[in-house]
Amino acid sequence: MTFFSETILFIPCYTLIGGLFALLWSPGIIRNTGSRPAGYINIVMAFLAFLHSVIALYQIWEKPAQEFRFTWLEVAQLNISFDIQISSMSVGALALITGLNVLCQLYAVGYLEMDWGWARFYALMGFFEAGMCGLVLCNSLFFSYVYLEILTLGTYLLVGFWFAQPLVISGARDAFWTKRVGDILLLMGVIAIYPFAKTWNYNYLAFWAENSPMDDTISVLLCLALISGPIAKCAQIPLQLWLDEAMEGPLPASILRNSIVVLVGAYVLIQLQPVLEISPVVSEIVVIIGAVTAILASLISIAQVDIKRVLSYIVSAYMGLVFIAIGTNHEKTALLLMVVYAVAMALLYMSIGTVIISNITQDLTQMGGLWKRRPLAGISFLVGTFGLVGFPPLGGFWILPRLGDDLLSSQPWLFVVLLLVNAFTAFALLRTFSLIFLGESKPMTVRSPEVLWAMVLPMMILMGVTLHLPLVLAQFKLINLDLDLGIYYTFSTIIGVVLALIIYGKKQANQTITIIPESIRNFFAYDLYIQDIYKLTIVAIVNVTAKLAYWFDRTIVDGVVNLVGLSTIFGGQALKYSTSGQSQLYIFSILLGLIFVGIILGLTQ
Repeated sequence: MTFFSETILFIPCYTLIGGLFALLWSPGIIRNTGSRPAGYINIVMAFLAFLHSVIALYQIWEKPAQEFRFTWLEVAQLNISFDIQISSMSVGALALITGLNVLCQLYAVGYLEMDWGWARFYALMGFFEAGMCGLVLCNSLFFSYVYLEILTLGTYLLVGFWFAQPLVISGARDAFWTKRVGDILLLMGVIAIYPFAKTWNYNYLAFWAENSPMDDTISVLLCLALISGPIAKCAQIPLQLWLDEAMEGPLPASILRNSIVVLVGAYVLIQLQPVLEISPVVSEIVVIIGAVTAILASLISIAQVDIKRVLSYIVSAYMGLVFIAIGTNHEKTALLLMVVYAVAMALLYMSIGTVIISNITQDLTQMGGLWKRRPLAGISFLVGTFGLVGFPPLGGFWILPRLGDDLLSSQPWLFVVLLLVNAFTAFALLRTFSLIFLGESKPMTVRSPEVLWAMVLPMMILMGVTLHLPLVLAQFKLINLDLDLGIYYTFSTIIGVVLALIIYGKKQANQTITIIPESIRNFFAYDLYIQDIYKLTIVAIVNVTAKLAYWFDRTIVDGVVNLVGLSTIFGGQALKYSTSGQSQLYIFSILLGLIFVGIILGLTQ
């Protein structure tokens, strides 16, 4: 039966239809039933999309990719077509997106139980999934940019979901404008590449890049513009601050955004990899940005006291590893890293969400002693942690050595970076685990009731997926183990775990850890002071420019306009006295005008 493989293009429409139905329960349309039916309909539609994706994946696995092209605009020398490619990679991405969206929407039933905005939330989640599914099927750089803009809009709307809170509004605004910096530069690259390649199709772009030499300067500028969008989407330094601001939205949306949406930038970068190879300089820049972000973001995460901020910087750090894989031409390894990361990170967010909602705090310093009261959340957090780092037998242990195999001989400093980031990540996550679940109970954690089944069930399902993910990947023949390098990663994980347990495992309730000097702790706790640097540079320049423009507008432009207006009024008032109906006055006025013109002409000669 090939029905599911032949109708793959319909998969993005499931949740889009569910989102449109959800709007019926918006205020003013359907009131008698409340907004809950909107959530249930969207969960069913998301599950149907997931089921369709999984069956289609089995049907097309290892089959040649199929391409479809629909002409959207053809005028003069411009031909914009909507290109779609159906392959094992794209359909596998659909299965991952739809599966996690089902769990996030089910999780939201418990997390947003008392919220009044169900219809709007589930409509936006459906809109979000449709955009991501469309992006992974898209085989056109132009329409990939369109989908990225759709996801940027979705992020803005979901972050600003609780729009009555000023902090939420500022967070949504800052996240939106930070990503716009990368989007604008990416748009420049999208427009600039067309005159050279005459196409936006990824496959044709790869052929063009291989067979059409370019000037070095132009190739560098073009590739820099193309990587700017993914840098912003993947929260890489210096455009990483938006991810922290985006945490103001509902946590179920944060799960989907921080596990999947941040990956779409890397997915586009993988599609553009053949184009980036025309500029070795830009490939090195991608590697350097990834390495710097991975090291610094993992260190920043260690210095945070807010649970969400810890995880948001670990997101940036892991995306840095993906950038390293892409920049060193390990595209398949990058894709596998993205799969392992998405599942483990979603599990980590679900586990902390069950803690936050029942303790009404995100501050690690106010937590402790929750292991006896919340064992399921604690076990899920540990499974997510060890699934993310290189520790046997979970996913990271099988994938990370694939990346280190070539780097150990060609670029050993990158292999050292990978080990350090792995150790720092393990330390940051076990520090978080120790502060939440170990030690003594505190006033905020003395009472910590178990959450609703709707939050526990998806967390347990995802924990099972994380534990069995290596078996799933092995079934598709996607993993093989390099035991020697795996041992290196295991030792780096153990070092990070042991140090975190020694320092934080038996921390007293009123004890403050001050091993690192305060100046260094503040340096990382305040995000390397990047936000302050922005205020002193970019924001200051914009403010000065705005003030100069305001002064020029009020003084020069308005002054000229006012001068013309006053001259007209004065001239009109003066001329009205010459309008008497007597011909001799008109003749006299004409003579005065001629004399005045003659004087001017005489002076100019």
